[in-house]
Amino acid sequence: MPLFDITENDRKIYETELRVFLPDEIFDVHAHIWRDELRIKHKDEPKRKVTWPTLVAKDDPIEDLAETYRLMFPGKKVCALVFANEGGNERLNDYVKKSSAAAGFPALYFSHPSQSGEEVESRIRDGGFVGIKSYLDLSPSYIPEREIRIFDFFPEKQLEVMNRIGAIVMLHIPRPGRLKDPVNLAQIAEIKEKYPRVRLIIAHIGRAYTKEDIGSAFDILDRYPDLMYDFTANCCEYAITEVLRHAGADHLMFGTDMPITRMRMHRIAENGTYINLVPPGLYGDPSLDPHLREVSVEEAGKITFFAYEELLAFKRAATALGLGKEDIEDVMYNNAKRLIEGAERDIYGEPEKV
Repeated sequence: MPLFDITENDRKIYETELRVFLPDEIFDVHAHIWRDELRIKHKDEPKRKVTWPTLVAKDDPIEDLAETYRLMFPGKKVCALVFANEGGNERLNDYVKKSSAAAGFPALYFSHPSQSGEEVESRIRDGGFVGIKSYLDLSPSYIPEREIRIFDFFPEKQLEVMNRIGAIVMLHIPRPGRLKDPVNLAQIAEIKEKYPRVRLIIAHIGRAYTKEDIGSAFDILDRYPDLMYDFTANCCEYAITEVLRHAGADHLMFGTDMPITRMRMHRIAENGTYINLVPPGLYGDPSLDPHLREVSVEEAGKITFFAYEELLAFKRAATALGLGKEDIEDVMYNNAKRLIEGAERDIYGEPEKV
């Protein structure tokens, strides 16, 4: 039994829109792997996450990730930068360490803000990780969600070490203002000024899922031309276009946020917020999440994977800007490979020649 079904509509979209457009090698710079039995079930923590991603898959072991790539991207070779889905859980980090090594995938350590910089460095080196990922929900529980700052979950004691060793920091920015939020922009600028050797990735293009989330952010971000962005789980053609215009094709990377983008959905924007249109009955009660809305059975037949929607948005942006084959290869593979190899050299030294 397959992990999930591929419909005729999915095949048509892939064969007519994506197969030729995509390079033979793809680097997914943003993929989660975990086993549900290794997770820590927290009862009393404040809710600081949207709920819809949890409706797609209970877990995503690395075998499922590999099978997802096989089903979704036939004829392509896919590599991934993988990490867990919660911090403060060394069992999950250990699972990522062992699974990524067995698969030949690079990985990030999922850090917790309570850890010292020295402990994080030790965990990175012990696990062969190339940097860290964290999440706003790990910030101290007394901070209201709307007031969380980057330094609340990536404390400077850790950033100092990441700067010294030249590691990757995968940043999922907080706050309702998303990319344009002035506090976010000020702290991104502070990171770049104080910790210039940190390889900072602005994940999801700073959660700019609508045009309104961009604002004048690039007035600040343009000052830091070595910033990297991924358009993981982002279907906003305008946001992708703005990164390509301002930062260039050599600073944008593809990511899936797997298993989330196995979701069947079509994203629209209404009044400055995103809405995921989904088939009826597939993802629980949509009234519980303001970002979900069910469509008719007839409309549902036209809905494909979130990952394909994301790639189609990138294709439209790339076509509009006249990107060439080499630019697309950079975004889809080369940029991630160069970034990760650079981090590996800085952290572990040059590999021995055989």
